[in-house]
Amino acid sequence: MAPAEPSPNKKLKPYNNYLKYSSLGLQLVAAIALSGWLGYLLDQKLHLQFPAFMLTFGFMAFGGMMYQVYRSIKRDNP
Repeated sequence: MAPAEPSPNKKLKPYNNYLKYSSLGLQLVAAIALSGWLGYLLDQKLHLQFPAFMLTFGFMAFGGMMYQVYRSIKRDNP
């Protein structure tokens, strides 16, 4: 006998939501930190006075992660 598939309409338990959204927060911080660090290295390698790549990569990571959060919230609350 195959195990029962969970219903897509079934509500998640509160601690599942907590874990899910806390992991999104950690991903946000990690993505911004990693992209900012890579931008910093590129700025140093190109000897730029203004941290153009660090800011660009940081804002792109922030925008991408905000889109991930939006998709996650929209998927949970149709």
